[in-house]
Amino acid sequence: MNTGSDTPGEAAMTADRAGMDRADQASDERALGSRAPAFVKARRTLHLSWQVGVFVVGLAVVTAGAAMLVLPGPGWVVIFGGMAIWATEFVWAQLVLRWTKRKVTEAAQRALDPRVRRRNIILTTVALVIGAALAGIYLWKFGLVMPWKIENQ
Repeated sequence: MNTGSDTPGEAAMTADRAGMDRADQASDERALGSRAPAFVKARRTLHLSWQVGVFVVGLAVVTAGAAMLVLPGPGWVVIFGGMAIWATEFVWAQLVLRWTKRKVTEAAQRALDPRVRRRNIILTTVALVIGAALAGIYLWKFGLVMPWKIENQ
């Protein structure tokens, strides 16, 4: 809604942004459902076997990602990779990935807000100062001795 305070240039930019948002949405809103080849979809048994195979592979990847949450490795990246594998065949996974993409995009836009960036820089600086102070206190009290080798406390 134009309140009258918008200049013609601002109104055009708003319309351009709305058009881009609609185009982005249209590209995100691909048809839901199986992306299996046509010859696989044509035969029920083959399609069911295809779905079981996709589910098993996706489950293995998601399980490996879950293990990487506590072990070294890019856990969340691998989990979302498994979800992408599932999304080639299952509508529920496609919907989860769309929701996740929307939330990540919103978070990225919020993170680019100058006030949020300033707050994050201040919080990071405070955390680094506190960490440096704690490290200094530790070095002053114990020197360069590892915690598991400390005899007297």
